[in-house]
Amino acid sequence: MTGKTPSLPRCAALVGPFAAGKTSLLEALLLRAGAIARQGRIKDGNTVGDASAEARARLMSVDPTIVATDYLGEKWTLIDCPGSVEFQQDTFNALAIVDAALVVCEPDPARAVMVAPLLKFLDERRIPHMLFINKVDSAGTRLKETLEALQGVSERPLVLREVPIREGDKVTGFIDLVSERAYKYQPGQASDLIKIPDAIKDEEQLARQEMLEHLADFDDHLMEELLEDVQPPKDEVYDDLAKDLADDLIVPVFFGSAETDGGITRLWKALRHEVPAPTATAARVGFANGGPSIARVFKTVHAAHTGKLSYARILRGEFADGQQVDGSRVSGLYLPAVGGPAKAAKVALGEVAAFGRLDTVNTGDVLGGEAHGGAAWPAPLEPLAGLAVEAEKKGDDVKLSGALVKLCEEDPSYRLENNAEFSELVLWGQGEIHLLVAFERLKSRFGMAVVTHKPTVPYKETIKKATSVHGRHKKQSGGHGQFGDVHIDIRPQPRGAGFAFEDKIVGGAIPRNYIPAVEDGVVEFLKQGALGFPVVDIAVTLKDGSFHAVDSSDMAFKTAARIAMVEGMPQCEPVLLEPILQVEISVPSDCTSKAQRIISGRRGQILGYDGKEGWAGWDQVSAYLPQAEMGDLIVELRSLTMGVGTFSWRFDHLQELTGRAADKVVEDRKASLAKKG
Repeated sequence: MTGKTPSLPRCAALVGPFAAGKTSLLEALLLRAGAIARQGRIKDGNTVGDASAEARARLMSVDPTIVATDYLGEKWTLIDCPGSVEFQQDTFNALAIVDAALVVCEPDPARAVMVAPLLKFLDERRIPHMLFINKVDSAGTRLKETLEALQGVSERPLVLREVPIREGDKVTGFIDLVSERAYKYQPGQASDLIKIPDAIKDEEQLARQEMLEHLADFDDHLMEELLEDVQPPKDEVYDDLAKDLADDLIVPVFFGSAETDGGITRLWKALRHEVPAPTATAARVGFANGGPSIARVFKTVHAAHTGKLSYARILRGEFADGQQVDGSRVSGLYLPAVGGPAKAAKVALGEVAAFGRLDTVNTGDVLGGEAHGGAAWPAPLEPLAGLAVEAEKKGDDVKLSGALVKLCEEDPSYRLENNAEFSELVLWGQGEIHLLVAFERLKSRFGMAVVTHKPTVPYKETIKKATSVHGRHKKQSGGHGQFGDVHIDIRPQPRGAGFAFEDKIVGGAIPRNYIPAVEDGVVEFLKQGALGFPVVDIAVTLKDGSFHAVDSSDMAFKTAARIAMVEGMPQCEPVLLEPILQVEISVPSDCTSKAQRIISGRRGQILGYDGKEGWAGWDQVSAYLPQAEMGDLIVELRSLTMGVGTFSWRFDHLQELTGRAADKVVEDRKASLAKKG
C-alpha cells in the first residue's frame, strides 16, 4: 500500500444528516474494535455518544463525541459529529483536522439532498470522505436509486465498493468488488464468507467494471490494462483506491446496518487500509512535515472539574503535560477515552488530546508558534435566530455575561450582542433548538436560570414636517436659580442623512459656552422620541434665546432644549421607520417557489433569483424583508426544504410603517417602557 503509514494514529469523523444513525455507527465501530462490551441503544440512553442531558432529552447529538480506540493494533480517534444543521459549526471544525470523513446517510433517495451542503464543504476543502449508506436491513431498501440521487448532489464520482446480496426485499450481505468475495451478515459477529450467488454474478461483474473505470480516469496504467482486457492485480486496485481517496478524487461507497452490526468489519478494513496518514493530512491543511511541534484546536470545552479544555489534533511532533505552549503552561493533558478523558503524560503526531487550562487559546488556534499557518479555519456561521436573555435573579448580570462568553467559546456559531440602545443582551444562534440548548446549559453547568424574550426590533422614528418651538426652563429655589431659554427650528432630513445641529446665534443672545449644552439636550431627547424609539434623519437649528448672568448654566440650557424637543416633536408628524433587511435565501431549485411564498407571506419584496454560484441544482433568492418578520424564518425555511435551506442577511434601509401595524408597535413600545418604569 502507498501514501500512508498505518502505524501512526489516525482520525475519522462520522458526519451526516440528523437521524442517519451516526451515533449507532459509532457504537458498532467501538464494539467491533473491542472498546465496549455491549452495543448501546439511543432509545435506552446508554450509548457512548450523546451522553449529555441535552442530547439524551432530544435523542440527538448536540455536540461532538470524541473517542480514542484501537483496531487491530492501530490507534484511532473517532469523532461523532452532530447531524442537526443547527450544530454544524462543531462538525465543520472537526472536519478541518481529520484524515477522512465517513458520511452516513439513509437508503432513501428523497433524503439525498440533505447531505449536499456537507459534501460541498468536504469537496471545497478536499477532505477525503467515504459514504456509508446505513439501515439497509430495512425492507424496501432502494440502494440503486439512493446511489443515483446521492451522485446528483456530489461533485466527486461515487464509487460503489460492494453490491448487496438480498433475500426477498431485505439486504442480508454483500459482495466485495475488489476481492470478489461474498459475505452474509451475522448480527453481533463477523460476517460469514459464502459463495457468490449465481443470480447476481452478472450484476457484480458490471459493478466491478464500473468501479475500475472510475479508477482508470485517474490512472493511465490501469486504463491501458482495461483496454487490453487485462485484469489488474488486487494490490494495484487497492493502491488506486487509497490514493484517489486521499486526493479527494473519488468517494467510495459502502452500506450496512449499524444497529445490527452489518458491514461494520468491512468498513473498519476500508478505514484501516485506505484512510491517509496524519502526515498527509498535515500537508493537505498547510503544515509541512518537519519543524517544531504543532497542534490545531478544533473544540473548546469548559468542564466542571478540569476547567477549560482545548481539544486539538497533533499535526507535527509531540507535546507533554506541563510544558510551555505559546506562553502558557499546559495544566493537564488528556486522551478522549470511552469512559471519559484519561490523563496522559505525552501525546504524539496523529493523536487528539485535550490541553488543560490554556486560557488564552481559542478554537482554530495553532499551538506551537505558527499562529498564522495552515489552511483557513472554517468561519463562524452567520446568526440566523436570536433571543434576548436576562438573569432570572437580579444582580446576576455579570455572572450571566461570563457564562455566555464561555458558551460562545465552545461554539463560535453562537454570537453575543449587547444592545445598549434597548438595554438588551441578545444571544444569536443557528435556530430554536440551538438556542434552547444554550439556555439549558446555562442552568445545568453554570447555575444560571434565565428568562428570554424576542429581541426588540430596532425601529426608529423620524418626522415629516418642520416646526419652530420655544423652550424655557426657569426655576428659583433660594440662592442661585436655573434659567435657560432657547428658540429652535426642527425639520426633517433626507433618509439616511442622520442628525445635524446648527447654531445661528448672533449678538450673544446665548453665550458660546452654553451652546454645546443645547445640542446635548437635543441629542439626549433623540434617544427616545415621541413614539418611544430613537429619532433619525432630523436637523435642529438653534436660532435665538436668552440667558441670566447668574442663574444660567449648562444644565439649565440642556433642560430647556429637552423641553423644546418634547413640545415640538409631536407637531412635526412623527412617523415610525421599520428596519428592512436584504436577505439571500439558498435552497435546492425544486424549493425555490416555496421560498418565494415564504417571502410574500412575510411582507417581503422579491428582488429576483438565480442559480447559486458553484452549487449545481440550487437557487439563491434575493429579497427585502422587514426585520420584524425574521424571528422564525429559519424554522419555516428548514421545514420546507428538509433542513437544508438557509439564508444570510444584512441591514439595508429604513422604511416608513403606517396604519394599524405601526400603531401596534407604538402601543407595545409604550407598554414596555411603562413596565420598565
